[in-house]
Amino acid sequence: MPWNDKSGGGGPWGGGNNGGPWGQGPRGPGGPTGAPPDLEDIIRRGQDRLRRALPGGGGASPAFIGLVVLALLVLWGFKAVYTVQPDEVAVELRFGKPKPELSEPGLHFHWWPIETVETAKISEQLVNIGDSARSTGSSGLMLSGDQNIVNVQFSVAYEVSDPRAYLFDVSDPDGMLRQVAESAMREIVGRRPAQDIFRDNREGIAADVRDIIQNTLDSYRAGLTVNAVSIEDAAPPREVADAFDEVQRAEQDEDRFVEEANQYSNQKLGAARGQAAQVREEAAAYKNRVVQEAEGEAKRFLSVYEEYAKAPDVTRRRIYLETMERILKDSNKVIVGEGGSQGVLPYLPLPELQARPPAAPAANAGGNP
Repeated sequence: MPWNDKSGGGGPWGGGNNGGPWGQGPRGPGGPTGAPPDLEDIIRRGQDRLRRALPGGGGASPAFIGLVVLALLVLWGFKAVYTVQPDEVAVELRFGKPKPELSEPGLHFHWWPIETVETAKISEQLVNIGDSARSTGSSGLMLSGDQNIVNVQFSVAYEVSDPRAYLFDVSDPDGMLRQVAESAMREIVGRRPAQDIFRDNREGIAADVRDIIQNTLDSYRAGLTVNAVSIEDAAPPREVADAFDEVQRAEQDEDRFVEEANQYSNQKLGAARGQAAQVREEAAAYKNRVVQEAEGEAKRFLSVYEEYAKAPDVTRRRIYLETMERILKDSNKVIVGEGGSQGVLPYLPLPELQARPPAAPAANAGGNP
C-alpha cells in the first residue's frame, strides 16, 4: 500500500480526518467543515456587535432610555391622532365595538391600540354598470319583455346615509349595490318591450329601478341612499346592430309617412270644411233673400188688395194698364186708327231713334257753313 492506514487514514500526509497535509481543513462559523454551526457563538458575536454600536459601551444610560421612550411616544401619537377628511365621517371602535357618536371632519384623538377608527365617505358617489353599447362585453346584455336582447349602460348615484350600518352591517356594500342595481335593471327591462328602453320610456324605467334598489338596500340595512338612476345608453348587441338600425330607419320612415298622410288629410279636411261652411252661408243668404222677397211680394199684394177693395174699377184698370205696359214695352208697335180706316196712322219710332247713334253732319259742297 502506498500509505499507512494506521495513522488514522485520510491520505499520505497523515492528516486523518483533519482534511489535508496542512493539519486542518477550513473551519465554518461554528466548527470544522461538516459540523453544525454553534448557535451560542453566533448569539455572543451579535451581542458584542450591539454593545459596540450603543453609546457608553452597551450600558443602559438614562439618555438612551429617554430616547427610546420618546420614540415610542411619538409613534403612539401618530397612531392616536387621526384626521377625518371633509367628505368623510369616522366611527371609533373600542375593543371592536362601535361607539354611538360619529367623528366629524377634522383632527381627532383616540386611545390606540385600545380604540381603532373606521372612515366612510359621505359625499355622493357614482357607480357605472354595464358595458358600452358597441362593446363585446356581456355584463350589460339583458332580455326585454318582447324577447329582444338589449345592451344597457346605466349609472347609479348614491350616498352613505348611515355610516355605522354601511361599515359594520354589510361586508361589501359597494359591491352589493352594484349587484342589486344590475338585478333590478334586468327585472324591469324583462317586463317592458325593447322600444321602451331604447327611447319611449327611459324615465319611467329609471324610476322603477331606483325604487327596487332602495327597497332592497333598506331591507339589507346597507346604510345607502340612492339619489338617481340614469340610463346612459341602450342599444342592441354589436352583432345585430346593423339589422336593428335598418328596422329603426324603417319605423322612422313609417312614422314620417303617417305624419305626411295626416298633414294631407288635415289639409283636405280643412278645405272641405271651409267649402261646406261657404255653401251653408250661401244657402242661408239665399234663403233669407227668397224669404224677404216673398214677404215683400206678400206685403205688396196686400197693399194692392186693400186699394182694390176701396176702388175695384180703378184698381182693375190700373192693373190692366201696368200689365200691358210690361208686355208691350219691348215689342214692335203698329197703331191702327179707329172707325174702320183703311190706312195706317203714321208712327214715329221714338225708341229706335233714341237707340240710333247721331249721324255726322254732311260737309257743304261750297265750303260755306
